[in-house]
Amino acid sequence: MAVNHFNTAHPHVHVVINGRDDLGENLVINGQYIGQGIRERASELVTLELGLVTEIEQHRKLEAEIGQDRFTRLDRALLEQALEGRVDMRPGVEAGSFDRVDRNLRLSRLAKLERMGLARQTVPGLWELEERLEDTLRALGEQGDITKQMHRALRARGNGPDHERDPASFHLHGEVPDTPVVGRLIDQHLSDELGEKLSLVVDGIDGRVHHAPGFDPAQVEDIRNGAIVSIGAASVRERPSDRTIAAIARDGIYRPSEHLDRLQLDRWQVKGNPEELLQGHVRRLEALRRAGIVERLDADHWRIPEDFAQRAVAYDAARSPKATIRLLSTLDLEAQIGSDGATWLDRRLVSGRDGDRAAAGFGREVGDAMTRRQAHHIERGDAIRDPDGATRYRRNLLATLEAREVERVGQEMAARKNLALRPMGPFESISGKLSGPVHLASGSYALMENSHEMALVPWKPEIGRYRNRDMTLSVGEDGGLGWQIGRSRGLGL
Repeated sequence: MAVNHFNTAHPHVHVVINGRDDLGENLVINGQYIGQGIRERASELVTLELGLVTEIEQHRKLEAEIGQDRFTRLDRALLEQALEGRVDMRPGVEAGSFDRVDRNLRLSRLAKLERMGLARQTVPGLWELEERLEDTLRALGEQGDITKQMHRALRARGNGPDHERDPASFHLHGEVPDTPVVGRLIDQHLSDELGEKLSLVVDGIDGRVHHAPGFDPAQVEDIRNGAIVSIGAASVRERPSDRTIAAIARDGIYRPSEHLDRLQLDRWQVKGNPEELLQGHVRRLEALRRAGIVERLDADHWRIPEDFAQRAVAYDAARSPKATIRLLSTLDLEAQIGSDGATWLDRRLVSGRDGDRAAAGFGREVGDAMTRRQAHHIERGDAIRDPDGATRYRRNLLATLEAREVERVGQEMAARKNLALRPMGPFESISGKLSGPVHLASGSYALMENSHEMALVPWKPEIGRYRNRDMTLSVGEDGGLGWQIGRSRGLGL
């Protein structure tokens, strides 16, 4: 298979070779042939088909490289010619094999490098090159490729003049943004063509277009272009399991059997199956043991150090992604304006915080959408406008909108499934199969269904691994979600 790439200044082709031959055996090819031989053979075939490149064509190609802000063949020729970082271009000095690159072209490139601060003429004809010339030019080339990718992403949005942005508004971040970035995700692409990390392009509400690299594909697996997201530094806190282990440990020894006894005594207050919860704590200890933080004495005795909590947090910080992405809304602005749910726009309107938004780019779009969303609420009677122009919203507006949307979507789903929709209040529970999350304007909800009824309850990422399994979900007094794997048994139906 072959893939054409046009995302750099030099269009190129990537070739992928299957590792099996026609008989299903391992296909073994000499590494040098893959790295060099195939390229040389392809060059020979293209030469036979198209003929040799003329000197005029070669000269034109090199001329085009004089003003480029990236590492070029002219730069490579200058580095090969340089002795201890100095290039001698004085008349009469033999350049040897480097004369294949016209002297005038090299002088023109040196003048360009001088304007960039990467070369200087110490005496007439004698040039001194910057020590990190190649690294600097390659970095500039990468920035140029990123900028082009951002322009392409904006053009793909098709927002008329909005996609023509001043490159000065482009912000290229390192591994972690200096400040959180909130905006519309407009592009996802590989950070490097052979790597496994994704770079994201976000049209921010601050009027700038942001490029953030280094994301694991699993982090953005369920996030589509057009969604409203927030990108910021990953926060690492002490895990509840670590706090429990430290609290149960006596004299620096943690005993799983003692922990299980406590879980069994508090079984009706525990969120989940006691045995599975204990297994999760033991798996955590196994991971920390491999990191040299705890010591396993035997199956029922673990040695816990005094600084266990601090070392566990440091371990998580080293393994966690440098930056994290949080989904704020799966709906674009236009869909949020007429939605009957509690949208991202509603949360901004109710909170009254709008100081992070600029009156340009996506920030202007958000401002227009908020104005239209206000008018929508006034029309539906969920808000009124005072004589002084201020807008007052219905009490508990977000909860009201959320209840409306859950009721509407739940009734529609129940009708399609021929099931009864069961509202879930505090101290209520439902047993059945967890069918996975349902993404609404108000957030994500877990769909529970059995043979005669179904319910939508707020989604928790922790229950994602139990998808398509029988379990019991219960709602606590404070709206918190508890669960138990397997169906609950009792005298009731």
